[in-house]
Amino acid sequence: MSVILVLILTSIIVAIVFLGAFYWAVRSGQYDDTYSPSVRMLFEEKKKKKNEEGAGIAEKV
Repeated sequence: MSVILVLILTSIIVAIVFLGAFYWAVRSGQYDDTYSPSVRMLFEEKKKKKNEEGAGIAEKV
């Protein structure tokens, strides 16, 4: 019987810790923007090629 009480108390303590961590994450702004991270991966960023930039400088010199 005492094992059941220990397990129940331990599970309640763990649940309170996770609830506190979730509350802290919400209060610190972890879940403010849920739309743009999922859309950001769909848009390609145009990357500059270093070879083209370097070639332009070498030709001017």
